[in-house]
Amino acid sequence: MQFEQLKKLALDAIEELKGEDVVVLDVKDKTSVMDLMIVASGTSSQHVKSIASNIYTEAKKAGVSVLGQEGEEQGEWVLVDLGDIVIHVMQPHIREHYDLEKLWSFSEEQKSHSG
Repeated sequence: MQFEQLKKLALDAIEELKGEDVVVLDVKDKTSVMDLMIVASGTSSQHVKSIASNIYTEAKKAGVSVLGQEGEEQGEWVLVDLGDIVIHVMQPHIREHYDLEKLWSFSEEQKSHSG
């Protein structure tokens, strides 16, 4: 599956279950582990689990290898690893606490000031 198709699959799976505050971060210049990070919120632990499960299910249906899924037990923060794209589905209070968007933009600032 092409990268843009995989991105669309993930975003559609999030939107289908009404994931909130979806942010797409291009991180290919910051890490060799992934090219894209998608962060989304769910309103409850069940909502977070359902969104992550939908991403997993849609990826499997499309023949995409899911490299990992973590955090589904508690449902506060579930990570779905699709290789080039990693999706974080979080409850709002967890998302606010870890603030991945700021963390990844800070690393960009730090990188630009170190040269």
